[in-house]
Amino acid sequence: MADRPQVAITHDYLTQRGGAERVVLAMAAAFPDAPIYTTLFERHDTFPEFSTMDVRTSWINRIPLLRRHHRLALPLLPFASSRHIDADVVLVSSSGWAHAVRTDGHKVVYCYSPARWLYQSKRYLGDKPSRLEGIVLGALRPFLIWWDRRAARSADAYLTISSIVQDRVLTAYGRSSTVLPAPRPDTVDRAPEEMPAVKEWLGGRPYELCISRLLPYKNVSAVVEAYASEPGRRLIVVGRGPRAAALQEQSTDNVMIIENIADGELAWLYAGSTALIAISYEDFGLTPLEAAAFGKPSIVLRWGGFIETMV
Repeated sequence: MADRPQVAITHDYLTQRGGAERVVLAMAAAFPDAPIYTTLFERHDTFPEFSTMDVRTSWINRIPLLRRHHRLALPLLPFASSRHIDADVVLVSSSGWAHAVRTDGHKVVYCYSPARWLYQSKRYLGDKPSRLEGIVLGALRPFLIWWDRRAARSADAYLTISSIVQDRVLTAYGRSSTVLPAPRPDTVDRAPEEMPAVKEWLGGRPYELCISRLLPYKNVSAVVEAYASEPGRRLIVVGRGPRAAALQEQSTDNVMIIENIADGELAWLYAGSTALIAISYEDFGLTPLEAAAFGKPSIVLRWGGFIETMV
């Protein structure tokens, strides 16, 4: 019997809990012997399963500030991402950085979107990006676009998470790709873990869920704003990101924002909710699938990866 090919997995950074990180966990389950390469790894801010895996970080991981705020590492990420990985097949999970890894083997990219901060910067950063974000991105944009497109050309094949991302990859890189929807989230298989503080706050009243990274393009602000005029309803937002402080300030008494919860706690929240609200222009959108697994409806936009892949 021929030797099995050596597989390695690489991902942009493991500093948060989101759909992309769940996909990496699914890749690791499929290839349990594969090491996971990443630029930054903050074990307390991502899924706990990664703490038991062979995660290999770049040199910038030695800087604690960057592990907690990966966006500050933008000028360094092209160099930290362009390392050499010795494997027969490198399976890349990327939305803008990891596809630059070099290898003498084959490289297959699973793309969530071409870099949003390059090709959809207004939507990604919002209408009022910080002065520093505008200066840094404006100065680096020509180099980053050149670097990003060169990285895209180095892959043997591209897989995309939805048809809308397939179109973006063709537009940004001139590359054809195959749509491969994300694996089914396994949250429904977790034993529910009650959250006493949340239960007390709810006081037996029904509630809706919004589970999202707190970024401008996710439109969580619009959801929170809507609940200000619906004092009789309750909303629980699960997520973290640069918009967290602004959303906390914007929130009224009927909105609770929490972060870094266990999957069992998330399962408890899904099971008790009346619906999920997901109104961002998604590349795919795993949370509506999670909600459906619990038998819960979702309130979504009429466009985006989830809708276009399902129809």
